[in-house]
This record gives sequence, structure tokens and C-alpha cells, in this order.
Amino acid sequence: MTRQFDRSAEDVGNIITLEHVNTLIPDQSQAHLFYISGMGFTRDPYVDFGMRNMWVNLGRQQFHLPVGEPQVVRGVVGLVVPSLQTLEKRLEAVSEKLAETQLAWQRVNGRLDVTSPWGNRLEVHERGAFGRMALGMPYVQFEVPLGTTPGIARFYERVLAAPAEHVSGNNGELARVRIGFEQTLEFRETDAPQPDFDGHHIAIYLADFSGPHEWLDERGLIAEESNQAQYRFNHIVDPDSGERLFEVEHEVRSLSHPMYGRPLVNRNPEQSLSNYVRDNDAFSG
Repeated sequence: MTRQFDRSAEDVGNIITLEHVNTLIPDQSQAHLFYISGMGFTRDPYVDFGMRNMWVNLGRQQFHLPVGEPQVVRGVVGLVVPSLQTLEKRLEAVSEKLAETQLAWQRVNGRLDVTSPWGNRLEVHERGAFGRMALGMPYVQFEVPLGTTPGIARFYERVLAAPAEHVSGNNGELARVRIGFEQTLEFRETDAPQPDFDGHHIAIYLADFSGPHEWLDERGLIAEESNQAQYRFNHIVDPDSGERLFEVEHEVRSLSHPMYGRPLVNRNPEQSLSNYVRDNDAFSG
């Protein structure tokens, strides 16, 4: 007897992965305390920028943290870690040294909402909340002006060829964009005042790299022609009207980019000198 499968469940859109979120930070020592000692992530051991930048690995994604005037994502970054309990213990251990910063955390609906020393908001979920992801960045959610989410969904679906939907519910209006199998890019409407865009960016990889570039270039929306395998744009526009709906820099890379699919080193944050276990240095998951 022939087995029946839903083959469409294996389909992905044109955005293959969301690789990193980039925000400036003013102090590498505080960034190390928060992202490495506190959150339990891993400083990339291979790409070294000295004291002007640091890359932080979490599963298959990264935070990029150049030194400068601090930037704050206009929304929240969703994360997955193996254990919220051990995460809280690590944050408590670094809290005294970060007491003069905005560091804070609280349990909310089964997750841990963490505020970074500079005000970036992280929604941290425990392993199992997002399928097979044991450590990583399942979503980034931006807060956008009222009335913009239908046009934002049209932009990602028509211009970037990514499956997108506009959702209306008790929590307001939302545009959700599917990225690969495990990630989403989300836009939630709010009536709160919009802070000025400060230059933070996200990095995405596209299978069809030239098609979106042509559409954006024809409308004067390319912000940077970086190199053969990368360009940038800032403005999300309604493809029907051309209205600019929201601004966030997109670093767009092709699948020939040398960083695509690069294996990332992830340590086991439970290892320490006092409870060291041989052959348990690397994160398993």
C-alpha cells in the first residue's frame, strides 16, 4: 500500500535563514558578562575583531555586537535555551556587576523575559517550545505603526517571495513571515510612539537573490551594494501603493556568500572548573 505524505509541509520560502541580529554596544566587558557569562552563549572563536566588535553564537544564529553608541531593536528577539532555571542562576551570578545597567528578567507565560544591559528585550523559551530547536533564535518581532501589517505581509510575500500572513486576533494585528523551517520574522502593530530608527540590522539569506534586488533597485530602495554576494535595504514598502511602512536594515546575502551554512561553535555553559565533566565541553543538541 502506498503511504500518503503531505509534501507541501516540506516547502520553504525564498528566505532560507535569519542568521544574526546586529546592535551596537558601548562596552565589551559588560557584553561578555551578559551574553557569555549570563545568557550562556559562545563568543565566536575564529573571527576576531579585537576590541571593535564581537560575534556571539547561539545554535545556528548569532548576535553581532560592534562597539559604539548602544542600539535597541524596536521590538523583541525570541530565543531558545536548554533550561530557564540554569539561565536564571547565571543571570543572578552576573547581576551585581551589571547593577548599574538596565539588566532585568521575569517569568512570563512559561518563558523568561530578559532585558539586556542596554534595553534590548529578549523573550527566552525553554528547549521544546519550537520543535527541534534546542538553542537558537526562532523569531524576531518588530513593533510597527497601526495599519501597516497587511502591507508588510504583501511586501515579504511579493517582493522577497517568502510565505507571509496577516493575522487579526485578541493581541492585535500581526504580520508573520516564514523563514526556512524553524524561524519567523514578525511585525506587531502598536499605538505606542515609534522611536527613531537607530541603524540596527538583521541578516537574511535568499535563494532567489537577484529577483528582489531588481525590484528594490528599480524603486531606489537599495541602501548599499556591499559586494557580489550581499546588498542591503532599509525600507519595507507596500508593493501596492509604494508607501514606506517601517524601517529596519536588512543585510541580504546569497547562498554563495562565504558565511552561508558556516558551522558555529557552541559551548556547554554548564561546564565549570568546579564541576568539570570530561568530553562535555561542547553543547549537545
